[in-house]
Amino acid sequence: MKKIKIIVALLLVGLLISACGGPKGPKRVWQPEWYDLQENAEYVQTYGKAVKMSENAAYDAAYANAMLQAAQYVESYVKGMVKNYNSESGIENPQVLASIEKVVKVISNAKFDKTMVTKRETIITDKDRFKTFVRVSIPKEAVNKNLINQIKNEEALYNQFKASQAFEELENEVKNY
Repeated sequence: MKKIKIIVALLLVGLLISACGGPKGPKRVWQPEWYDLQENAEYVQTYGKAVKMSENAAYDAAYANAMLQAAQYVESYVKGMVKNYNSESGIENPQVLASIEKVVKVISNAKFDKTMVTKRETIITDKDRFKTFVRVSIPKEAVNKNLINQIKNEEALYNQFKASQAFEELENEVKNY
């Protein structure tokens, strides 16, 4: 009888320990197997995802995110600002109020020809929202064309700057003469 009680007690302790095994680790966020893969060497493939209340809105937002990623691949202008505020109020027992604001703005501009959506998958989340994953394929020639145009524009601006600098030097020489 004592052996049975000891065995039952050990089984209960074993079950208790296994049930309270602690955290099982972080949950992975699901995404399709094809997401973030570059499968075709002739294309630059960009990806977007979005969660919205309607299927069309989710698709449009995911497509826009993929195109934004492509534009940022070619050219991005980044502006940032950090503000730090500290203030103290009260006489006998002052309180310190602190606030930090950080703002980052990224602007991209690019034009691509012959882009196409080559993969798309939509699921319904547990909150009855539509989550859409999109892969947009852009021919590398279109991306290269954008990069070459950006380089030419930068070179033209630099040449214009140098010419204006030379003109200013010439004016200064004439004034000094």
